Amino acid sequence: MEKEFQTFVWARIIGALVIAVVLIWGTMKLINLVPGSSSHSPEILYSSESHENTDSTQNALPYNAHSPSMGQTPKGADTHGAYGGTEAYKGPKGVAFVNALIAPIEYELNERFWGWRPNDAIKFTDNVNEYQLGLLEVTRRASTRLTENISRTGSTAVINKHLERAMNSFMIRADSLIIPSAESSYNEAIDNLNRYKKQLIKNEASFYTRTDNLIPLLKSFGELVGSCDEKLVKRTEDTGEPVSTFSADNYYYYAKGVASALVPILHAIENDFSQVLETRNGSEILHHAITSCHHAAEMKPWLFVTEGNLNGIIPNHRANMAASISHARFYLGLLVVTLST
Repeated sequence: MEKEFQTFVWARIIGALVIAVVLIWGTMKLINLVPGSSSHSPEILYSSESHENTDSTQNALPYNAHSPSMGQTPKGADTHGAYGGTEAYKGPKGVAFVNALIAPIEYELNERFWGWRPNDAIKFTDNVNEYQLGLLEVTRRASTRLTENISRTGSTAVINKHLERAMNSFMIRADSLIIPSAESSYNEAIDNLNRYKKQLIKNEASFYTRTDNLIPLLKSFGELVGSCDEKLVKRTEDTGEPVSTFSADNYYYYAKGVASALVPILHAIENDFSQVLETRNGSEILHHAITSCHHAAEMKPWLFVTEGNLNGIIPNHRANMAASISHARFYLGLLVVTLST
């Protein structure tokens, strides 16, 4: 009788655990707690198929923002020039870059369920929040280098007014709730980037694909990825305390956001700076950097980030992310050296 009772109790406990796991998983999917669980992937924003649209401006857009989910590997992901690459678009130089700059942040603002989250008065999620902060930092750095370097002949040249406004709007704090809100500022930045893109299409603005313009951008990305790498591998905080599970979770998703935003921008560089890259033998190096960022972007823990022992059976997601981020850091640095010689 006692044995039967124990069997009954354990069956109930196991059943309850299974139901709890299913409910947690379903809830996380419902509120999109894990970045990339929606049908549109925020980090894979390139497609070789352009939109069918009768508007001339839309026809000039090279990439399709409707893309596979994060868990899927897009067709040709293991080949040179995946997600578009140098053959995806033959229009004016710079349009591919601007599209790649706009698409990730626009997705987070206007397409993701629950929208922009770092400035929510009550923060129900944190993974997406950190992911969006990482993505925003890439957007800021790319916008700054586009404004100050790539769109100008030199330091004395006039700054494009639309790019300057976009750069300043992106600098608004991510947690700014009102006057102005982060959402309104970033959408205003997107509008100004689109105005600059129209100027490029009409040949009324400049986009210079010189090596000395590309190097500062790559250096800035390398510094950002290096910062992510350091946070992913460290075992103690600056205070000497061990890295907590909550901090590890934040470091993981911030790095994931950085990698996700870098994928389309690096592909745009592959497209717009193709001549410089081929001349300096940098195309293959850039391809390795893209592959590393893609591997980081497509990582997706089932329920939550775990800090397992490196020799244990439970995964250490932060260490796994660090491997791909470290590779991206190396290849970005190598590309800077290659272009500088």
